[in-house]
Amino acid sequence: MMHCKTGVVGAGRVGAGMATLMAGHGCWVTIIGLDENDLVRCRRILQDNLDEMKQQGLATEKNCAAIWKRFAFSTDMASLSDCVFVLEAAFEDLAVKKEIYRQLEAVVAQGTLMASTTSAISTELLTADMTYPERFVVTHPFQPAHMLPLVELVGGPKTTPEIMARAKTFLEALDRQVVVLKKSVPGFIINRFAQALFREALYLIEQEVVSAEDVDKAVKYAVGMRYASIGLLEYFDDVGFQMESDIARCVYPDLCGAREVQQIVTTGLATGGTGRAAGHGLYDWGGKDDADYLRRKAAPYYACFCWEMPEE
Repeated sequence: MMHCKTGVVGAGRVGAGMATLMAGHGCWVTIIGLDENDLVRCRRILQDNLDEMKQQGLATEKNCAAIWKRFAFSTDMASLSDCVFVLEAAFEDLAVKKEIYRQLEAVVAQGTLMASTTSAISTELLTADMTYPERFVVTHPFQPAHMLPLVELVGGPKTTPEIMARAKTFLEALDRQVVVLKKSVPGFIINRFAQALFREALYLIEQEVVSAEDVDKAVKYAVGMRYASIGLLEYFDDVGFQMESDIARCVYPDLCGAREVQQIVTTGLATGGTGRAAGHGLYDWGGKDDADYLRRKAAPYYACFCWEMPEE
């Protein structure tokens, strides 16, 4: 059980998810919002997170009450002065993030570990104006941040090995599976994997090779089922370099090499068919069982849930 003081700057879904995760492991978490309305919305998200955990049998009423006691809410950055770990979870605007870091460095101790949840902005850009860039890391979670256990850990050009080790230890204490990048690249690694798959899948649909439904069936019952247990590169080694190089010579020349957003997406943006929220995208969501979709989306997270939660 962790009992340290932590802070989250950003009261949206990612910030609230990370606050839920930390308080759920015993940390005391101060959440900084833009204004009182921002914090009201954050309280609602936090309550939804805890209600879901209760409904799924992952937490008791006693657990949730103890977690809620560990939240504090403020619009004053100075309330983070005694935190050992502060996480910036603001939206993806470099100027906004830099201003947050400027304010944070004025109030937190020099030894405070500072992190960002950015999914796209490089550590070089984020740390460019910092006084103490050596204590900064990116800890990129995935939605829902309190449930999906993977976090990408990325250091900046001046981040010390000691800070990287400290950040990894902290995240592992939160029951996270930590992927450490040796250097920052656009999209880090998970978004790069996803975009490569998306690009090829959309290309195959545009070329009338396969339907969206059959793409998903292929990924779920071949790629996903296998890689969930043995991993991508274990499988590569298992098949062997000779076989994989033979396949690559055949397939690489025919893979999608698009450098721009594909036509199927730009058409959807132009016509309003932008996905589930709009009711139509690659699928007709009006004809799908939304409750079943949400159940399937969350089921893997529930299965690997193993927090040691506070009870008082």
